Amino acid sequence: MIESKIFTPCKIGPVTLRNRVIRSAAFENMAYHNSPSQDLFDYHTAVARGGVGMTTVAYASVSRSGLSFDAQLWLREEIVPGLRKLTDAIHAEGAKASIQLGHCGNMTHRSTCGCTPVGASTGFNLYSPTFVRGLRKDEILSIADDFGHAVNLAREAGFDCVEIHAGHGYLISQFLSPYTNHRRDEFGGSLENRMRFMKLVMEKVMKAADDDMGVIVKVNMHDGFRKGMQTEECIEVARELEKTGAHALVLSAGFVSRAPMEVMRGAMPLKTLRYYMDMKKFWWLKAGIALAGRLMIPTVPYTEGYFLEEAKKFRAALKMPLIYVGGLVSRSKMEEVLDAGFTGLQVARALVRDTDFVNKLRSGELECSACGHSNYCIGRMYTLEMKCHSCTKDLPASLEKEVEKAEKQWKDYNARA
Repeated sequence: MIESKIFTPCKIGPVTLRNRVIRSAAFENMAYHNSPSQDLFDYHTAVARGGVGMTTVAYASVSRSGLSFDAQLWLREEIVPGLRKLTDAIHAEGAKASIQLGHCGNMTHRSTCGCTPVGASTGFNLYSPTFVRGLRKDEILSIADDFGHAVNLAREAGFDCVEIHAGHGYLISQFLSPYTNHRRDEFGGSLENRMRFMKLVMEKVMKAADDDMGVIVKVNMHDGFRKGMQTEECIEVARELEKTGAHALVLSAGFVSRAPMEVMRGAMPLKTLRYYMDMKKFWWLKAGIALAGRLMIPTVPYTEGYFLEEAKKFRAALKMPLIYVGGLVSRSKMEEVLDAGFTGLQVARALVRDTDFVNKLRSGELECSACGHSNYCIGRMYTLEMKCHSCTKDLPASLEKEVEKAEKQWKDYNARA
């Protein structure tokens, strides 16, 4: 067994993890009817058994209006027993359990969220596509309360930590970004005003978390396009989150509705995306991808640890614990990240490929994940449960060719880099 700092304990607020590897809150698409399922239970239990310090159950909406997918968790009283069964199983494997809490804002449709989608400002969202209504002040205060209530439900369900989603163009991020926030009241305009909703949410979250739950916040380092948030403003947001008492930040980037591959890197597997997409529900999107997919979802080159250099700027500006996320697949890069002063490491695709990745890394069986960065799992997850192509039976020949081409492309790219 090969030891390294990766496998040493670390603390996030009041919570101690057995090692520094955290399964990131990558969307599983396994919460059928917005409730925990056997698939969700089996996957996270397997990840816990596979050696992570903590596994994060992906995006759970704090209210019905915050749902963006049919198979996405909606955290409410009736699903607490099912979640408690999951957290008990995770704890039995020696890992801690976290749940990501958020509200998708304008990135949804009436058919999913049950109302006209809401956001920081009124407008039209091409992501759905749908008209969006700007939130009234009383609704803003109510949603902040929903976050606090969700933290209490998470405690009841046995979670050790919560991760507040303040990035990627979801509701908190929509208030932060000048691209989506055009308000003329106290919640819009200056950065101080645009941070106001985030601060209200964090006030409720920290009060509910009290002294027995860890609070992590996922935040952008940049939005990924000219009219969005840039690094300098994002550092100011991170400093404000440090003042709220948050225990750790996850440093990410990108805007799902505007720059989706900035988050995940590589190419969106368009054939896979179209193949699995429901024609009746998403005919317009399927047609658009067929006609102009690369323009709609441009490729962003993948390299291992693609956020690290920018994340170091945040490390220099902040004193609080920081968790790195972004393309980690090897022991050597993980150790480089920890040596740069980061407390924890978030991993997703390597654990989609192999839930035993951490145990194999620790034993020396692996030095690097076999993930080839084809992003098949991403193309599939918008319709079916997230799964690696290596775990999928009877893959159509056209999708096999897409996977092979993508894996060769990124292997060649990184050989030249």
